[in-house]
Amino acid sequence: MSQFTIRGEFDGRTGPRTFTKEIEAENENVAREHILSQFGSEHGLKRTQITIQEVSAQ
Repeated sequence: MSQFTIRGEFDGRTGPRTFTKEIEAENENVAREHILSQFGSEHGLKRTQITIQEVSAQ
């Protein structure tokens, strides 16, 4: 498993909010899916409300 840093933004109540998350995943696609799932669960967001700008492996 590799460590990934994911940067992006999501639609918050007061406007766009930026985020940076580090997660461990098998590949870049799994990392993206995990972030979309996590933000949907924690913040009640739809996938269209989340914009992933950068995924980088460490």
